[in-house]
Amino acid sequence: MKLTVVVQAGGESRRMGSNKALLPFRGQPLIQRVIERVRPIADEILITANHPKDFEFLKLPVYEDVLPGHGALGGLLTALSVSSASVTAVVACDMPFLSPNLLVYQAQLLQRGNWDAVVPKSKGGYEPFHGVYRTQSCRQAVREAMERGEKKLIAWFSAVRVHIIEGGSLNLFDPEGRIFWNVNTPEEFQAAEQAAYADNE
Repeated sequence: MKLTVVVQAGGESRRMGSNKALLPFRGQPLIQRVIERVRPIADEILITANHPKDFEFLKLPVYEDVLPGHGALGGLLTALSVSSASVTAVVACDMPFLSPNLLVYQAQLLQRGNWDAVVPKSKGGYEPFHGVYRTQSCRQAVREAMERGEKKLIAWFSAVRVHIIEGGSLNLFDPEGRIFWNVNTPEEFQAAEQAAYADNE
């Protein structure tokens, strides 16, 4: 099974005050940390971003939204539109502890169970930016949701077969409760970096 991983770097970073994807996390840009975590499992790595030139240093393909102005849902549509694989993992650039092992498990579940999407659900809710998707069917469902004027990132779930990972199954991969820790403020960024240094992760 070929797996494309698309890293979403299109957020506005308003609460951070600067582009969080480019802030140094343990000595390297945060987005580079995310890329290095997924590199061993990915056949292809792509980036979606509003300002592609900012990411030229990564030497990876960078795509602007195919339908600009639609926020996170538009970013997801772009990810599913530019992937060349039948299965696509979509991850956020601001999750310093995202789990390649969990993504592999999600991809295996997708294949074995004939699901369209395998998405974790943490205490904070659904985590579609640590999701694995059957590219074609999910792209169609996302586009149709956008055409209906939907804004919610999960507005299209009812149109496809979604398997949710939660509870004990999720805890096996995330005993520390860190995988979905996304950094939106300078304080969150500092706390995450300190945790990474403490565990040498």
